[in-house]
Amino acid sequence: MFEVPTFPTRCAWVCLFTIPLFANAQQRDSLRTIDLRAAEVVGPFRTGVRALGDTLGPVILAGKRTESITLAALDADLSLNHARQVFGKVPGVTVWENDGSGIQLAIAARGLSPNRSWEFNMRQDGADISADAFGYPEAYYTPPMEGVERIDVVRGAASLAYGPQFGGLVNFIMKRGPSDRELGAEVRQTMGSYGLFDSYVGLGGTKGKVRYQTFLHHRNAQSWRQNSRYGTTTAHVNAQYTLGRRTSLGLSYTHASIEQQQPGGLTDVQFHEDARRSVRERNWMTLPWNVAAITLEHRPDEHTLVEVKLFGTLAERNSVGFMKAITQPDTIDRATGQYAPRQVDTDAYMNLGLEVRGRRQWRFFSRQAVLSIGLRGYGADNTRRQLGTGTTGTDPDMTVQGSFGRELDLATRNAAFYAESLLPLTDRLAIVPGARLEHIVSRVNGRINTAGSGVVDSGVRTRQRILLGIGARYLTGPSRQFYANFSQAYRPVLYSDLTPSATTDVIDPDLRDASGHNLDGGYRGTLSNWLFFDVGGFLVHYNDRIGTIQQNGNNYRTNIGTSVSKGVEAYVEADLLHGLLAPGHGTHMSIFISYAFTDAQYTRWNNPAIADNPALSVAGKRVEYAPKDQVRTGLTYRDKRLSATVQFNVIDGIYTDASNTEAPNASATAGWLPGYTVVDASATWSLPKGIALTAGVNNMLDERYATRRAGGYPGPGVLPGMGRNAFLTISARL
Repeated sequence: MFEVPTFPTRCAWVCLFTIPLFANAQQRDSLRTIDLRAAEVVGPFRTGVRALGDTLGPVILAGKRTESITLAALDADLSLNHARQVFGKVPGVTVWENDGSGIQLAIAARGLSPNRSWEFNMRQDGADISADAFGYPEAYYTPPMEGVERIDVVRGAASLAYGPQFGGLVNFIMKRGPSDRELGAEVRQTMGSYGLFDSYVGLGGTKGKVRYQTFLHHRNAQSWRQNSRYGTTTAHVNAQYTLGRRTSLGLSYTHASIEQQQPGGLTDVQFHEDARRSVRERNWMTLPWNVAAITLEHRPDEHTLVEVKLFGTLAERNSVGFMKAITQPDTIDRATGQYAPRQVDTDAYMNLGLEVRGRRQWRFFSRQAVLSIGLRGYGADNTRRQLGTGTTGTDPDMTVQGSFGRELDLATRNAAFYAESLLPLTDRLAIVPGARLEHIVSRVNGRINTAGSGVVDSGVRTRQRILLGIGARYLTGPSRQFYANFSQAYRPVLYSDLTPSATTDVIDPDLRDASGHNLDGGYRGTLSNWLFFDVGGFLVHYNDRIGTIQQNGNNYRTNIGTSVSKGVEAYVEADLLHGLLAPGHGTHMSIFISYAFTDAQYTRWNNPAIADNPALSVAGKRVEYAPKDQVRTGLTYRDKRLSATVQFNVIDGIYTDASNTEAPNASATAGWLPGYTVVDASATWSLPKGIALTAGVNNMLDERYATRRAGGYPGPGVLPGMGRNAFLTISARL
């Protein structure tokens, strides 16, 4: 185990830097002329994050904790999709940083698992982008941030409108073409450490009734660790056609092609000696991903909005590698002069969904109320072929010798109906009751091994769930409000829960679906055009949570019990020069603090298979991958030409299994991971004619840290975070 300063010690010097700056800011009496119900932050002070309003399109968001991140207002490294910078002002977001490529986003909040963001409903322009929203909700594809206009985040209360996930919604809103010209262009070229080359070219505009945007993006690098080179290419096009004064049609298509070498995990000793080291050079992953959507929007009258969205995903996840425990070397056999054959796993995903949503304004006791309803139909058919005998080579060759050791056909069918209504009780107080009816049908058949007992035929498993929720908001002024929400959530057993990901994993044959609820509330708003804040608390109750414990030397995946996460999420940002300089000066010095305290514990042990052994109980233990304290704070200077930001990320230590194993095991798949501090800095110099230069250094102090231990792919063991790296971007808008 590595010796690092405690969390309070690491925070102390950051607080010494930030607290005096807040103390020097003088409070103003005047209120900002902004209505949170409109949710539009105006004026020269750009925070880069704001709360969404009471409604967004056909969906009601009043009473919910929401954040909308405008990427153009952030000083973040967009070339590498750095999640800790992009989501730095969203308190409580936990990030797995084991992959320096930025290809796969791995985030969570409130004590949930960051594994490929599977506790969030991941969407692009409102369309699902994960492999299977219910059976396998892992987000292997992440849009390049250079092509994203904003990211909308709705916490667990999104379960009624968007689906029963515990984490909530993350929706990437892609850039639209400019509305004031027929053709506009944006070009960004980035060079960086370890062979980083990133290129983004976007074209868009408006001609007649058509508004369009398209981009081509490519990124490749050798990356920081050995054996971690990658290349990713993404092409995207969207267009909106105005059919009439009240009707528009939208089309979008995205293709991503990814090839990535996986350096694998390390033992704790190896990590301590040289975190850049890799003992796996033959592990690869390829990800062809296609996402498409058609959207029809119609406004029959000024009080009604109807949206119809047809969307689908056609994708693959292919991997080849030597997947044995990290303690087993991948060496050349002296007798044959070759490596051992590698393992090949392939998935093919095909899903199609249709959502119809409507919003109607109506009168409720002489006040304007809003009703939102929606229907959803969804189907996914996936094939999983695993444990294939691959080649003895070192390249990304997915050729299989003979048949696969595991072959499964997976299917999901889903229908849902929801209704929510915003009911104003007074001019200030409104409540939002709602309900969602979920119908899910799933089936797994095939075989999990070549033995006669390996045949799997789950039959048709059908579930109906009713989810209830209620929210409220109370306006204390034109720009401030209290909000609160209670929403039930539900999570079916995933296909990945039913099949082991590594030879050291054992699956409980009696896994059950998980259910629970989210409760949160807070106070948010703006003050006199210089201070933005959102401070609140939360509670997540998660029954029959699925997790991993250590049993008989194996990772045992089961319903480990009930977990309860409770804590505080606080975000404050202030313009320190407000009122000190003349109006229209154009110079701003802002500071932000994003803090989350999460007390995530297992409160009940409910596994009858091994409940007779108290030593295996997880009751009273901390939830894995849930840091108690997370602080992200930064200082930004901005004038008419220069914008510069330094950001501090201080993250507490974590357990990596539900048993709260302290000392790492031999294969490095379980054990405590200590906390860390990462400092990032960047600056942008704006030149005439839309040209800008951006330079930055990520992980300035070259911190050695790890956020994850892997049990299977991309290789068992400790997965280090990325060390110090620099980048330079030149961009132009034409």
